[in-house]
Amino acid sequence: MEILLERIITYGLVFLLCLAVVLIYIRKQRRNSRKVLEKIEKAKLHGLFEPVSLHPVVDPNSCIGTGACIKACPEKDILGIVNGKATTINASRCVGHGACFHACPTEAITLCIGTEKRGVELPHVNMMFETNVPGIYIAGELGGMGLIKNAVEQGRQAVENIVRFMKKDHQANYDLIIVGAGPAGISAGLTARKNNLNFIILEQDTLGGTVFTFPRSKIVMTSAMDLPLYGRLKLFETSKTELLGIWNHVIEKHTIPIFENSKVESVTPIDGHFQVQTLAGGSFTAKSVLLAIGRRGTPRKLNVPGENLEKVAYRLLEPEDIEDKDIIVVGGGDSAIESALLLAPHNKVTLAYRGEAFQRIKPQNNDRINDASAKGGVDVRFNTNLVGIEEKVVTMTNSLKGKTDIIKNDLVYIFAGGELPSEFLKKIGINITKKFGEAILKH
Repeated sequence: MEILLERIITYGLVFLLCLAVVLIYIRKQRRNSRKVLEKIEKAKLHGLFEPVSLHPVVDPNSCIGTGACIKACPEKDILGIVNGKATTINASRCVGHGACFHACPTEAITLCIGTEKRGVELPHVNMMFETNVPGIYIAGELGGMGLIKNAVEQGRQAVENIVRFMKKDHQANYDLIIVGAGPAGISAGLTARKNNLNFIILEQDTLGGTVFTFPRSKIVMTSAMDLPLYGRLKLFETSKTELLGIWNHVIEKHTIPIFENSKVESVTPIDGHFQVQTLAGGSFTAKSVLLAIGRRGTPRKLNVPGENLEKVAYRLLEPEDIEDKDIIVVGGGDSAIESALLLAPHNKVTLAYRGEAFQRIKPQNNDRINDASAKGGVDVRFNTNLVGIEEKVVTMTNSLKGKTDIIKNDLVYIFAGGELPSEFLKKIGINITKKFGEAILKH
């Protein structure tokens, strides 16, 4: 009897201990869920909950709440756990790393472009990166994948697909012409060299494409990647100079032919291949063409009086040479914020943004601009539009207060994004469609 009683007491204590552990776990989960729900409400309040471009979509029926996706994401508060299921928080800040997609043990995550309400215009490409025009391919930002790592990977994959199906018995000058010397174009060129293709790269500006237009001191947020003919490139935070230095080294080592300042005007199919014409008058033929030109080939203008003045620019190249100026920076993205922060130490900087809050910016930039604003280093003005530019002043209006300000000004930098080169693509014959929550990567 005593032994039985002892067993009952022992089992009872074990049961109570297990129950206590379970209750503590449930309490902790509920507390964490409340915190995530609070973050979601805050994200909705500041317009950060709705995705802008590529973003994760979680299938709650497959998710088991391991949190592997959250740990894998290099950004902050993009995903969280609510009631044992992963969900998005600041979806508009997602930059398409895809780390969550690969980390999920139950394949519950799909990477999508656009939402049911907000579409994103993208050229039509298949899984081989080929457009509806056979022989013309697209890789990188133009196809919806703007992260450097993703662009590098797509450039490699696109050329490998081209090699797989290409017939060498053609009459063109080249097997392949790559348009654009940004991350996707450089990766494609290295892959073409690795596969012994006869090719050239045509770049409208200079080496590095959009990366070259970053301010010199800008830190490029990226992640480890495999660069063809180079190997594993482990760069998580690096300068533009360092990144371009690595590219220059591998390009020179493998003799990658890049024609700079060669903006492509047209791509025309002729007798089973393509004729590529540049604005400078150069004419080339190739069996296949890979477009790696990015989505922002043409800076978006504000179309306000005075925008054609010399003091107006759409990129910042040498911030360290600018001192003692009254500067207006227009925009609410990473480029605008980083430029304002670079100019602030030696100038009087006003950052004007038409929105109520910054959206889809990197957490580091959000913290830095809030700190600079609090300390008076940058005059941040939300709900503000630039409506006029003159030699010595600019005119701005506040859409909420109905107030107009005329302030002293020496320089204006406009970072309003870029326009998809739709006319160029349509001229080639490439179809452009609007994606409403369509999967880009799924298991």
